[in-house]
Amino acid sequence: MSRKPEKPQATMSAETATKKPRTGPVTFFNQVNQEARKVTWTTRKETIAATIMVAIMVVVSSLFFALTDTIVQLAVSFITNIKQQP
Repeated sequence: MSRKPEKPQATMSAETATKKPRTGPVTFFNQVNQEARKVTWTTRKETIAATIMVAIMVVVSSLFFALTDTIVQLAVSFITNIKQQP
C-alpha cells in the first residue's frame, strides 16, 4: 500500500498574511497629504486647452450623430414608404 505524501500545512492563512495593521485617522490624513504633494498638477494653460478640445469634440460628435440619425431616419422612411408628419 502506498501512501500519498502529506502536504505541509501553512502556519499562517493567506488572509492573515496580507492583512495590514489599521491606521488611525490622523495617520491616514497625513498619508493622504503626503501623496497629494506627489501629484503633478496641470497648468492653467493646459487645463484651458484640454477644456476647449473637449468642447470641440462634443460639438463635432453631436453634429455627427445628428447627421447619422437623419440619414438613417430618411433611409428607413424611404424603404418603408412612411412619410413623417410635421
